[in-house]
Amino acid sequence: MNFTILSFATLSDFIREIFGADIPLPVQTYGFFVAMAFVAGTWIMTIEYKRKEKLGTMGAVYKVVTIGEKPSVKDLAFTFIISFLISYKLVGIIFNYREFTLNAQEFLLSGRGSFVGGLLIAAAATWHAWNTKNKKALPKPKQVILKTMPHQLAGNILVVTGIFGLLGAKLFHNFENWDRFVADPIGELFSFSGLTFFGGLIVGGFAGAIFLKKNHLSSFHTLDSAACGIPLGYALGRVGCQLSGDGCWGCENTSPAPSFIPDWAWSSKFPNNVINAGVPIDNCGHQHCHELATAVYPTSLYETLMMLIIFSLLFFWLRHKIHLPGMLFGTYLSMQGIERLLIEQIRVNNKLHFLGMEVTQAQIIATCLIISGLTIIFLTWKYREKIAEITKYKEEIPKVNAEIVEEIE
Repeated sequence: MNFTILSFATLSDFIREIFGADIPLPVQTYGFFVAMAFVAGTWIMTIEYKRKEKLGTMGAVYKVVTIGEKPSVKDLAFTFIISFLISYKLVGIIFNYREFTLNAQEFLLSGRGSFVGGLLIAAAATWHAWNTKNKKALPKPKQVILKTMPHQLAGNILVVTGIFGLLGAKLFHNFENWDRFVADPIGELFSFSGLTFFGGLIVGGFAGAIFLKKNHLSSFHTLDSAACGIPLGYALGRVGCQLSGDGCWGCENTSPAPSFIPDWAWSSKFPNNVINAGVPIDNCGHQHCHELATAVYPTSLYETLMMLIIFSLLFFWLRHKIHLPGMLFGTYLSMQGIERLLIEQIRVNNKLHFLGMEVTQAQIIATCLIISGLTIIFLTWKYREKIAEITKYKEEIPKVNAEIVEEIE
């Protein structure tokens, strides 16, 4: 049975099309799956951290913190400002919900909001922060040694790498599509679509490395844990690309589908795509009423399948077979690079002139990933004894006269 996969700019569009119910939700389909990607990444990373803790390759980390301090003017001012900015917009959304659901991006980037609502909520939040910290204040602040297990920090790592990863993904996307950025810099910077995975991987990776060093976590074991979570997150992100029709599609494909491939998996016009690319659709009453004039390869679908295969190989097999710290991450990098090089053969992307060749930004980075991955595999094998020694867990409790606590009330 052949059918067409529609695109859904928002979850409301999806619910309306599938269930026939008009439920106004200001959640873009692509953004929803990006959020799910981070949730999945955190989940897999937590599982792998816990496994390493049981094996004894990772253990508790300790950090000296000060408790019992009275609330400072600086902290209260920061709480007030952040609370006001969030509640100013949030209360405005509540009182203008229907308008917000029609164009969430435009509303969020506008100056609209509720000054009174923002002021009242910010005042209440600041008072609550002052009252809570004042109750815990001690006559004399004291130092304690905070004990934390690595799996408890998995979410923090994903938040840090996620925020900087999204920033990097957006910056690399704008570099790759410079003409569109120059034409509308504000719109492109703050749009909810258009992200380059490799940009997120690079910038998010640097931010994550700083976080690991600050919290005394093993980079080798963390990278191996991330190697299992990133492919699943990538696959979910590409589901968002496919369902929203955000422009991450392939080149034109007008040839008939082979007998063993369904038409919908062979080519698509991405009707109702979120970026309104292509030609108008007749008798369409929605906000996104365009489809491509010519069918293209649904490359985001292919990438989802390939990344699920890579995830399965890494998570269900190789992580139990590869015991050298860092080698699993090197394996992932090589697989990721090969996957992207393959998909770039049929994917639409801007060409760059590099060393006398016409290549895409993704092809350059993918080649670097393959080389980096193979280099890591070689080096981890060559220096396996030294790496095993430096990555061996050693409990290091700070030498200060303080009690050890596992949780700060």
